[in-house]
Amino acid sequence: MNFYLIGYRCTGKTTVGRLVAKKSGREFVDADEFLREHAGRSIQEIFETDGQGAFRDLESQCLRILAERDNLIVGTGGGVILREENRALMKNGFVILLQADVETICQRMLADDVTAGQRPGLTEKGPYDEVAEVLKERQPLYEALADVVLDTVSMTPEQLAERIDEDLIKRLA
Repeated sequence: MNFYLIGYRCTGKTTVGRLVAKKSGREFVDADEFLREHAGRSIQEIFETDGQGAFRDLESQCLRILAERDNLIVGTGGGVILREENRALMKNGFVILLQADVETICQRMLADDVTAGQRPGLTEKGPYDEVAEVLKERQPLYEALADVVLDTVSMTPEQLAERIDEDLIKRLA
């Protein structure tokens, strides 16, 4: 069974996913990294040259490849939940929603040079308004898909990884 970490950007999917993989002895795959390797281009380049639709097509294709494997911890892209086919693929595994409030997400985004350089803006608004708008749209999808929801503001990445490993992976695998 695969474990999928979903949530908005900067909610800790990659950080927590790597820690969970170490604890559980499973392989961690960052879906955005996998997509960049598969496409041979950055996400920013794909958005700029081919558009968001082409990016979402590649994202779905990569998720199908990962879903065929087993025993993975997959840190997904924040918008993977936008397509029904992706949600159906992830439901074949166990889905963990990592979430944070808008203020925390914005603080983390501003502190993370990788986020700005690799991930395009999704609206014409400033960071706070964009996060609030996109999160409002996606939150119902995140919650409907999630088997469990964890708050990344009240727990450290290490505490989250321990909880996921002990309470979920060891119990469900």
